[in-house]
Amino acid sequence: MGLSAENVSWTAGGRIIVDGVSLEPRPGETLGLLGPNGSGKSTLLRLLAGVRPTSSGVVRLDGNPLRELGRRAVARRVAVVEQHATTQVHMTVLDVVRLGRTPHRRPWGVPSARDEEAVREAIRRTRLEERAEQSWHTLSGGERQRVQIARALAQQPRELLLDEPTNHLDIQHQLELLALVARLPLTSVVALHDLNLAAMFCDHLLVLKHGRAVAAGTPGQVLTEELIADVYGVRTVVTRDGPDGRPSVRFLPPVPDAPTPPQTGTVGGFSSATG
Repeated sequence: MGLSAENVSWTAGGRIIVDGVSLEPRPGETLGLLGPNGSGKSTLLRLLAGVRPTSSGVVRLDGNPLRELGRRAVARRVAVVEQHATTQVHMTVLDVVRLGRTPHRRPWGVPSARDEEAVREAIRRTRLEERAEQSWHTLSGGERQRVQIARALAQQPRELLLDEPTNHLDIQHQLELLALVARLPLTSVVALHDLNLAAMFCDHLLVLKHGRAVAAGTPGQVLTEELIADVYGVRTVVTRDGPDGRPSVRFLPPVPDAPTPPQTGTVGGFSSATG
């Protein structure tokens, strides 16, 4: 059954941030959340994680409302990778990944052999073996994001929520990171800005505008020139020349404003033109 949301909303200061959104990712698929800044993507992810309670509607895990489940029980199933992670404490990559076992351990408990195996497997999946003893503070942005995914994998979740994981990464690291997420045997919900990356790596898309879901389906169904113009206010050319016929989006420059016609009038009995 997995993770699902039914008509969920969240309001802050009298303003509706998420407005009646429903979703139910298929087991093992990658669902992309699209929409401009302020459309509610990050807030929706927090609702799905149980970090923020819904104002209305319900988020369920295997049919059970999150509010009826303990935080530890949810954390054992649902892992979250935020946009940015930082710490002032000196930690190695191994230390950071071990934090993912926190929901499975008793307070002040000693890590078990099962904990260490989960950590090592997470490091192997994210190809961080050579970085395990390296300081977190010496890593590049792309490497830090991989470490955060490894930490999430150490939780041994079935659902993975990622909030703009490719922000501030160069193209190579963006591609590597999303290819890694797409390969994972997990249900992933990932908020993205880049429409072409979403088309390339996501199985289904959900598009938000002003907190409401305005489109859902496969990348080929959702990414049209008309929808992109409506949601993002930009002109595009959408072709189907991507892998497996997936859409590819080419952005066009804005239409220049029409020049202001010269103004004519009479000054001191003479005709004049300005502009």
